[in-house]
Amino acid sequence: MRTASGKIGWGVDCVSKIRKNISNEAFELVATGLVEALERGTVAWPLPSPPMSDPDFPAIPPTSPHVLFEQGLGILNVDRGMFDRHLNSVVDLIVPHRMNLSDDPFEIHERWLKRRMSDVSNRLLFCIATDWLAQAFDPHAPNTDRWWLSIALLNGLSTVPHGQPVHQGYHLVESIALAERPGTWHTQPDAGPQHMDWNPTAVVPRMSTVVVAHTQGVEAAVWLLERLENSASPRRLLLMQWVRLLMERKPLIDPLGLKEILLRRAADEDPEIAAQVTLCLAKSVEADRDFGLELTHRLHSREEPLVQRGLADVLTRLFRRLGEDAIPFLNDMLESDDESVLAAASSTVGDLKYLDKDEWADRLATLAHHPLAIVRRNLVPNLREYIEFDSTDRRGLLHQLWCDGDEVVRTRLRELLIRMEEVDSDQFAQRITGLNEQKSDLEPLWEILNLRRPERCDSWKAWLSEGGPHPTTIQRPLPQSTMEDPGELPELGDALDVLDQELGFLD
Repeated sequence: MRTASGKIGWGVDCVSKIRKNISNEAFELVATGLVEALERGTVAWPLPSPPMSDPDFPAIPPTSPHVLFEQGLGILNVDRGMFDRHLNSVVDLIVPHRMNLSDDPFEIHERWLKRRMSDVSNRLLFCIATDWLAQAFDPHAPNTDRWWLSIALLNGLSTVPHGQPVHQGYHLVESIALAERPGTWHTQPDAGPQHMDWNPTAVVPRMSTVVVAHTQGVEAAVWLLERLENSASPRRLLLMQWVRLLMERKPLIDPLGLKEILLRRAADEDPEIAAQVTLCLAKSVEADRDFGLELTHRLHSREEPLVQRGLADVLTRLFRRLGEDAIPFLNDMLESDDESVLAAASSTVGDLKYLDKDEWADRLATLAHHPLAIVRRNLVPNLREYIEFDSTDRRGLLHQLWCDGDEVVRTRLRELLIRMEEVDSDQFAQRITGLNEQKSDLEPLWEILNLRRPERCDSWKAWLSEGGPHPTTIQRPLPQSTMEDPGELPELGDALDVLDQELGFLD
């Protein structure tokens, strides 16, 4: 009993010691990081006024940054329970999945945690900033001292365009603009069939809460955005990450001046930052079509490959929102010397069919002669609709692609022709007749067709050489529904044959 009791007591002491060591190490890193972040965050002085304050206790701004350093360290040392609570949540969040949920993560992952203490301390600093900002926005007793600390700390922590500064930093900026505690659900979508509270018989849909910008909160958020915009490239890249997320909140676009920020960053000296602006084009057009078009023209005027590639990647979204106004951008991109731009632009050609099918078909026929293989390959997804639109292929697109010599293009064409032979013999006869008249090599087609249906392959070869009526596709009568429960279900093969007849070669 004594030995067993001794072992249990030693185990508890060991676990407590490990937890205490990790906690102390994290605390030292957090204290050091807190001072460094506050030093960076108070370079721009004075700090913005708190959006919320108690009229009985007017806000008294700090007299110097040194006062904030002392207050921050003092609160951190006094409120050690808050630190331990955040440490537990951070450790539970970042440690790898453990099979036994009763295990102590501090004991099981001690070495793993010690190698990642910088990440742990960084997450803890954002948790502390969130906690202080929540106290500053307490609707019953707003703490203005926590406001100065939280805004300075957030400014100091916003240094890199990845990780916590992007995701958690954005939510804090949004909370500041709305003057609401972090974590508040500002909007809530209507319930759908996938939700438990969905009511299919409801006549009036549930209205979502409207996002309302707070005047003083917007001023503080604008102050923070300006600090990032007037900083080095990493902070400006972080700004673009925030702006891209803030564009989802339409009521915040004009108050925060996001349009002006996008126009200025579209002319940024760093091409990487201008390329990030392209990710905001779709939402910009939705918010204001004229502004979105102006922003697109400004980006399109830049010649850096990185910017042009970013613009080409979002060209499909622009077609859906700008319509015919996006065609000049496509035309210019198809004249580019950059292979990435050409690849992205050629994959967008299919969007032309929603505007003008004749122009779309003409553009496909033109690009079939393009010297770059990836451009010709990107035409393949358009072939089925092209055949449906121009069954005679008067532009010679299929012949050009069949004679292209690119195995990827020819393989896809071969699949399309074989499927056409199964369901529409008239179309197949026209295609192979045209290819045969132009002395195209049909052997790759016959080779595959002979493996799948040798008798059909022999029939088509005989027809090409001897003439007469071509082989026909056996059309089975489609079943007519009697709106009654069938006594017996059809076989799977019969059902698939019927489905093939209904879909044709465009399935």
